[in-house]
Amino acid sequence: MLFDAAAYPDRPEMIATYLKVALEEKDAALIRTALNDIARAKGMTEVAAASKITRQALCAI
Repeated sequence: MLFDAAAYPDRPEMIATYLKVALEEKDAALIRTALNDIARAKGMTEVAAASKITRQALCAI
């Protein structure tokens, strides 16, 4: 079984901390991965609706 970071950030403070640490590294690939993990943790459809973009556009980012 592979580790899936999207399985862990389940509270707003966990999500905020995860994103903060990724941003502090100033590594674009790490930031993109963290944003993807967070979107999958929240649910891509929910994030797409909240951001007012399509789910397909969100997945392409």
